[in-house]
Amino acid sequence: MTVNFHIRKATREDIPQIVQLLSNDPLGRQRELHQDPLPEQYYTAFSEIDADKNNYLIVVENDHKIIGTSQLTIITHLTYQGGKRAQIEGVRIDESYRGLGIGKLMIEWSINKARNIGCHIVQLTMDKKRNETIQFYNKLGFVASHEGLKLHL
Repeated sequence: MTVNFHIRKATREDIPQIVQLLSNDPLGRQRELHQDPLPEQYYTAFSEIDADKNNYLIVVENDHKIIGTSQLTIITHLTYQGGKRAQIEGVRIDESYRGLGIGKLMIEWSINKARNIGCHIVQLTMDKKRNETIQFYNKLGFVASHEGLKLHL
């Protein structure tokens, strides 16, 4: 398979393909509503993300087809002397393109962006059921240094 891809900022027109990627696994199918037409809340969320200078929603394109996506959010806080941290979320690769290094390049893009902005740390979370994903992030140098808790509302 020839892969000639590039990373770019997501547009409103990309939302159906992004939601398709987000829903293309057992956990995603439980959370997302990939249907035609898409529920309006996806477009509302995109508008908020797109307007926020601390959010970067990206896609990976190969021959005009979206094959990957992720979101990087910059969080400023008082700890670390008014430091910034980067949060990576929603990393997905089209299943037919997995294993080609695209996920690694997307994470490297996010790390470089965070470094350029002046972040002191890059963090991410994932469902503990995603064993292969945890191994992927460990290989990229991420360490399970903290215990995370969530409260679904």
